[in-house]
Amino acid sequence: MKYFVLSTIFLLAGLSQIFSQGQQSIRGTVIDLDSKVPIPGANIIIIGSDPILGATTDSNGQYVINGVTTGRHTLKVRSIGYDEIMSTNALVLSGKQLELNFEMKESLVVLNEVVVSSDHDKTELNNDLTTVSGRTFNIEETSRFAGSRNDVSRMAQNFAGVSNVSDARNDIVIRGNSPAGLLWRLNGIDIPSPNHFSSFGSTGGPVSMLNNNTLTKSDFITAAFPATYGNAIGGVFDLQMRSGNSLKREYLGQIGFNGLEFGAEGPIKKGKQASFMINYRYSTLQIFKAVGLNFGTGSAVPNYQDLNFKFNFPTAKAGKFSIFGLGGKSSISFLGSETDFSKSNGNLYGDENADLYDKTKTGVIGVSHSYVFSPNTSYKLTLAASGTQTLINIDSLNWTNDTPPKLNSSTPFFNQAFTQFQNSAHLVVNHKFSASDMIVAGAIINAYRVDFADSVAKISPSMNNYWRVITKGSGNSTLTQGYLNWQHRFSEKLTLNLGAHTQYFSLGNAMAVEPRGGMKYQFTPRQSISIGAGIHNQIQALPVYYIKTNEGLANSNQNLSFTRSKHLAVAYDFNFNRDFRLKLETYYQSIDKAPVEQTSSPFSMLNAGADFTIPDKFNLVNKGIGRNYGVEFTLEKFYSQQYYFLLTSSLFKSEYQGSDQIWRSTAFNGGYIVNLLGGKEWNLKSKDRTFGFSLKFTTAGGRRYTPIDVQRSMAAGQTIYLNDQAFSQQYPAYFRTDVRIVYRVNKNRITMEWVLDVQNVTNHQNIFVQSFNPRTGTINNQYQLGIFPVPQFRILF
Repeated sequence: MKYFVLSTIFLLAGLSQIFSQGQQSIRGTVIDLDSKVPIPGANIIIIGSDPILGATTDSNGQYVINGVTTGRHTLKVRSIGYDEIMSTNALVLSGKQLELNFEMKESLVVLNEVVVSSDHDKTELNNDLTTVSGRTFNIEETSRFAGSRNDVSRMAQNFAGVSNVSDARNDIVIRGNSPAGLLWRLNGIDIPSPNHFSSFGSTGGPVSMLNNNTLTKSDFITAAFPATYGNAIGGVFDLQMRSGNSLKREYLGQIGFNGLEFGAEGPIKKGKQASFMINYRYSTLQIFKAVGLNFGTGSAVPNYQDLNFKFNFPTAKAGKFSIFGLGGKSSISFLGSETDFSKSNGNLYGDENADLYDKTKTGVIGVSHSYVFSPNTSYKLTLAASGTQTLINIDSLNWTNDTPPKLNSSTPFFNQAFTQFQNSAHLVVNHKFSASDMIVAGAIINAYRVDFADSVAKISPSMNNYWRVITKGSGNSTLTQGYLNWQHRFSEKLTLNLGAHTQYFSLGNAMAVEPRGGMKYQFTPRQSISIGAGIHNQIQALPVYYIKTNEGLANSNQNLSFTRSKHLAVAYDFNFNRDFRLKLETYYQSIDKAPVEQTSSPFSMLNAGADFTIPDKFNLVNKGIGRNYGVEFTLEKFYSQQYYFLLTSSLFKSEYQGSDQIWRSTAFNGGYIVNLLGGKEWNLKSKDRTFGFSLKFTTAGGRRYTPIDVQRSMAAGQTIYLNDQAFSQQYPAYFRTDVRIVYRVNKNRITMEWVLDVQNVTNHQNIFVQSFNPRTGTINNQYQLGIFPVPQFRILF
């Protein structure tokens, strides 16, 4: 009965017998990498097709190749005056047309109008101003890797230098930085955390509301990012939504751990270029809870739903208007009053001594316009509005000393109502002077409107209860940014990127000027050395500015400035085979101006951002410092010959100083991370049936923690930490093994896919956190997720 739902889904495989084998089309656009201008007359061919299949781009740079058989294909793109590029092992499914867009680099050497050929770098980013510490990814990677749950954040945890904080959340720690140091950008706009049950001051959550079926090739950057990015010190997720199919209607249905999902896309009007794409998802966790699966919330069941969409309206001069958005809402109730004391409840978040009610909402909507002024110049203007809200109520519970205990009473203990609205604008201009010189210039404005209020119940010595106001305030603030990037190619081997980014934050009148630079030397066709450096600044989470003093009279943190980080990274790349890559990278990051307390203490905001709360510290000053340094190794075999593998390892150290000026490990100083993952596919009888198997091993240094003062905690009836030993202890090493099995059937105009992703297949117990139980007076270990099967069925037609 426990796996009844999974078994039922897999029985549907018999339906595939009623369909006949089919073909599909490949479509897309070819543009200039620097100017973003369409390239007409480019030739795209499918290598190994017989007869040869291919197409030539039209005046808008668009192409369509019809009659492509299902399976893996390699495409070659050629255009006079440009470096030849290839896309290998592109997966063609019968139920959906494949969109492949290409960006071509103008060659510095053109002889007799012969195309210059070179091996295509499979790791080349959308933003070619990124010199080091960057990685590109596509939709297939987010679903191919075992344990990723179709989530870009969990997928990124496989990359060198990246680790997770919790099995039940998708926060990512980049080179020892707090997850709060990450910038989320969608279609050129800075957005709040795109996760269900997210909180202010964090960038992650238990479930992503970004639907991977709506994304296209995107970038992930972990250090020394170019001047086009600001307000981040840890890393950047630069995500792009794909456009809907402008040629035909297509549909998607999916059910799995992430929810019951429906998608549709196609031309708004037949025969026109305008298109739409809409995906809606509703949570199905109530079903999985009914069959006995535990996903870290005990008896509580998360409820959520989300919507992703994009509309495209082409205009003259290869321009277009786009309207895009995403939104989601979620709720959960952790009821300690319903605790079953006879067994462990597997709850990573709840507390038997409290009833917690949580509701969150997040939404983003934007409109963009792009236009080509000349063969060398284009622009894009994006306007957007976003908002996020969290509502939390907690009741404190009092239990009797009976066996089992009985609920005696409950008392309101904590209330929070946080709302933030953001209006954004981003203008970017791309201009190419020649094949060797180009610039990117832009301006970003984020205008915030906030309304924050939370308070906690206190008991005075005279037993007169009162509510202590923690955060309260409403108001407006603006973060204004400007940037300029110049790229110069001295030759085919040597490229220089120089830039500057400026920021001004109206709350506290904070100003920052940030020089950025990078250089890459391709000393052989397959080997290169890169170096990148830059200064990066980030404002604090907005609720921090509105934290009240104990008397609740003043917003004591409104004069806080940026936290500043200086990055230096050096990398060596060796593509020793068309499909193999070896990369070594070392880095050093110096951090200053981190908020700390005025009086001597180990507190620093560098340790915040990995959970659902913001430290309620007031009278903070920008005098804290930190440092992160390490070395990373990547060995990768890109998908070809029906298999792939990825080995990443990182050795790092992350330290900080509070106002007590003592060097300590940060909360994220795990010390090391090793990931080994790989996968293989087999064609069954014919290419229209595929079986795939993926495996992933992860081990990492255990989480850092501060010891609990048991005696003082018992006296106070709540957890009291030995703060002078902050993060001095470390849990045992983390270890997890994930397995993914997929069966895919391609028939005439329909694709069906059955997936079983089993996470922590060995049921290894990794400690999540230690907590003090005031009822029993003991310290208890709470463990991360045990064995966790995640079934999924998807149909495309």
